[in-house]
Amino acid sequence: MPDQTAGTAGRPDVPHRPDLRGDCANCFGLCCVALPFAASADFALDKPAGKPCPNLQSDHRCGIHARLRQKGFTGCTVYDCFGAGQKVSQVTFAGRDWRDGSREDARRMSEVFPVVRQLHELLWYLTEALGLPAARAVHADLRRALEKTERLALLPPEELTELDVGAHRQDVNVLLLRTSELARSAVPGRKGRGKDRRGADLIGARLRGADLRGASLRGAYLIAADLTGADLRGADLIGADLRDADLTDADLTGAFFLTQPQLDAARGGEGTRLPVSVTRPVHWAARG
Repeated sequence: MPDQTAGTAGRPDVPHRPDLRGDCANCFGLCCVALPFAASADFALDKPAGKPCPNLQSDHRCGIHARLRQKGFTGCTVYDCFGAGQKVSQVTFAGRDWRDGSREDARRMSEVFPVVRQLHELLWYLTEALGLPAARAVHADLRRALEKTERLALLPPEELTELDVGAHRQDVNVLLLRTSELARSAVPGRKGRGKDRRGADLIGARLRGADLRGASLRGAYLIAADLTGADLRGADLIGADLRDADLTDADLTGAFFLTQPQLDAARGGEGTRLPVSVTRPVHWAARG
């Protein structure tokens, strides 16, 4: 991981959770089977849910992994299951390969995977929230929510398919919103929280050099936005759409709830300063 500076609000490293990162070697290629995609700028063809991608090999590896972008599968390069793939493969289904089991097992595995993926994404956010000292007032509630989410992710297949994961997300979101308010209020240089741009339409916006310290950009549409040199220190980026956003020389130090898939979908360079929870995308170095 590149040398990255800790957060502006005194935030320590996000706790090391390798179980919340995709481990393809211990997964049965579930994202290549369970999820649907449509022919578009992100995918070269249509594929319904439950049908294996034609590029998936018998060993559950992608046959064009090194050439996904060139072959028109950019969407695959910006996807992360947050460790749900290996959880469903090795824990929920105890290592039973969908290729060798019954059709019912294969169908149920495809249904369970998206549910566990949502739960693991929540675990990522909750784990990060517990690493924010400014949110100490809600740490106890966050810890309880984390423990509950861990238990839900371990439910048997038949219970996972019946789980109202949307309702659980709403409960967790209340805590994450409060976490955001506390963390953004502690960003140096801000008197109170930064700008509230939740869900804002900022597609193609010219935000070069913008002061967005401590801003809430939750669910904001920043597709192809020019954020060159922007100051995003301590900003809340949960759910922000950063596809093709230009983060060249931007400062995201201490920005929180930013996931690797969001960053992988953006553009940037060596001058982009990142929070400790993510890794500089390899394709940034190839921009020239």
